[in-house]
Amino acid sequence: MTPKTVIFLCVANSARSQMAEGLARARAPHGWRVFSAGSNPGRLSAAAVEVMREIGIDISAQHAKGMDTVPLEEADLIVTLCAEEVCPVVAGGKARRLHWPLPDPAATAGDGPARLQAFRAVRDELARRIESLWAGHLQAGRPKPAPPPLGSSPGAK
Repeated sequence: MTPKTVIFLCVANSARSQMAEGLARARAPHGWRVFSAGSNPGRLSAAAVEVMREIGIDISAQHAKGMDTVPLEEADLIVTLCAEEVCPVVAGGKARRLHWPLPDPAATAGDGPARLQAFRAVRDELARRIESLWAGHLQAGRPKPAPPPLGSSPGAK
């Protein structure tokens, strides 16, 4: 059986997509490969590593990658995570696409508890959506979109 591939994309590949990669890899059904990348890769965020470690997932060995270093042409699912920035675009291909517009916690001012809380909030939302994604895959044989975040109304921008 050919492995299925999911790729999480954002701009810097430093926080959201790195946390998504770690969460998805830790909880993926058998036969899935998980990658992340960015259109303008930066550096793995120390705060992302810290908040993932809080839930028992070590992403410290991960690193920011450009889109040219992951197997985009093999992707079955591409999830973009940009909210306020211009998301990477992947033309063509067979991949199903989902867009989860989550705020970039790295854009949170300061370096104290408020900043870590922003990372935790994004981590927890990613965990919820990824659990829903995998549950949909296991029940229907293919991924389904995660429901909107708690507190959002349908059609809200």
